[in-house]
Amino acid sequence: MRRLYLLRHAKSSWKDPDLADLDRPLARRGRRASKAIAGYLREQDIEPELVLCSSARRTRETLERLEPALGSPTVRIEPELYAASASALLERLRRVPDAVGSVMLIGHNPGMHDLALDVARPAPAVRELELKFLTAALATLVAHPASLPWPGQPPLKGAHTP
Repeated sequence: MRRLYLLRHAKSSWKDPDLADLDRPLARRGRRASKAIAGYLREQDIEPELVLCSSARRTRETLERLEPALGSPTVRIEPELYAASASALLERLRRVPDAVGSVMLIGHNPGMHDLALDVARPAPAVRELELKFLTAALATLVAHPASLPWPGQPPLKGAHTP
């Protein structure tokens, strides 16, 4: 089975209104949420082979707090993931080599939410996902290799949202 983990960055701070959006750090609440997600990753033995992370400060800080729980994945910080649309995120996933069995994508809304909905339909868990994709939300999508959005593959057919 292949696994795709879609993680929206934890809550960012708006304390300094002069900071560019790309440079906003995590808020205290985001740091706590990142710690909770790291605990969940450990409990569930979630260790993706590849982590693709937006270059925004808040996504990198989210990743930094998760890294001890992730095992030893290949990590790529990619500027094009910042504010990427669902279609751009899907296109990036299609460039993941076939040999990679699990990927965690750390990014932003609305692209992450739209991607989660696009690849998870028509699974029953989508109803809950349609409402919101909150900060620090993790969607875990598990499917047969032929149904994942790796190179040349169609969208996912099933989803699980913890």
